[in-house]
Formats: sequence, structure tokens, C-alpha cells
Amino acid sequence: MRVILQRVSEASVVVDGRVVGAIGMGVLLLAAVGRDDSRATIEKMAAKCTSLHVFAGESGHFDRSVAEEGGSVLAVSQFTLYGDCRKGRRPSLSHAAPPDVAEPLFDYFVEALRDKGIHVETGSFGALMQVRLANDGPVTFILET
Repeated sequence: MRVILQRVSEASVVVDGRVVGAIGMGVLLLAAVGRDDSRATIEKMAAKCTSLHVFAGESGHFDRSVAEEGGSVLAVSQFTLYGDCRKGRRPSLSHAAPPDVAEPLFDYFVEALRDKGIHVETGSFGALMQVRLANDGPVTFILET
């Protein structure tokens, strides 16, 4: 699984002109399920995303997680994170899980995040989405299992 984690002051997803998910302070997770991912790798990624220290504590350093900060998560499926652009002009997406495998695993990822006690909003799997965000910092990390 690959995830782009962005600390945000707000973020939303729009599909067909309608907001389908929105959060205030928290993290935006652009997430891709890989061909070799399992429920175990998904659980590890959910734990990492919710416990990673990306918010400043009293020291001014990265001392607090989204869970500790009381923030929310906006999780958006983005299979293009597995795009391999090393050859030619057309990205290869062969390392991304096919939709019939990826969708239930992405749903499991969302459940695993919620099981950590965090409010989670989502986009619409497979839809053409507009993701809007105010990246706070900017703070962005690339995570991979």
C-alpha cells in the first residue's frame, strides 16, 4: 500500500459538483492498494497513519499524531500512486491492485482507521473526484508498506 499523507487545516472531495467528504483539521490520505497487499498490510498502514507524529506539540516539533490532536481523516483512493513512469510516456499501473481487489481492501483501510477512534470521511471509490485541500505547513509524507 502507498499513501501520501498531508497535514491539512481543511480538505474535501467533490464528485459531480457535490461534496461527498469533508474535514477540518487533520490529515488527507491519498491511498493506493497494491497487488500484493493483504488485510495485514492494510492494518499496519492504518496504524502508521493514525500514530505518525505530524503535528507540533509544545516543543514545536513533530510530537503529536492525528489521534492525539483530535483531528479527522479524509481518505481518498488513488490508484495512480502505483504509476511507474520510468519508461516511455504512458505510466504503467501494473503494480496497482485491480478494482475488484482494491475496493474491498480500501474499505477495510477506512474501517481500520475508524477502529482507531478517528472520524473518517472518504471520497467515492472509482469516481472522477476533485480533491481540495489546505495543506498545513506544508507537511507531506510518503508512506509505503
